[in-house]
Amino acid sequence: MKLLVINGPNINLLGLREPDIYGKKTYNDLLKIIESEEKNLGIKIDTFQSNWEGAIIDKIQDAFNRYNGIIINPAAYTHTSIAILDALKAVNIPTVEVHISKVSEREGFRQINFIRNFVVNSFEGYGIEGYKMAIEYLYEKLR
Repeated sequence: MKLLVINGPNINLLGLREPDIYGKKTYNDLLKIIESEEKNLGIKIDTFQSNWEGAIIDKIQDAFNRYNGIIINPAAYTHTSIAILDALKAVNIPTVEVHISKVSEREGFRQINFIRNFVVNSFEGYGIEGYKMAIEYLYEKLR
């Protein structure tokens, strides 16, 4: 089994960016959680982070016929990018959404979520541990 974890804008600034909302753990801490899950489950997990919408779309398109599942935190693009939704629909790979904060309880503009109706599950508000939950969920679903 091969999974792809995609992170959108500013996820690379974890630990620096609004630690009261996103926590003090860093992007490297997140990568360590993912690597640990990869070893524990005996699967291959690739990671990708970009602040550029087009790069995220390219990565989703490149995932076609290469990955069994996608875990994505589109970050701010959750609320603005129909193009990311369209790319996910085009490749039609089982996808789980992750958000570090509880976006459904935040500002009004964050209530728009273009990918929520496409994904097979969503984990929000669990900090970076939500990625572990998403990986384990997708692993069980795809087995």
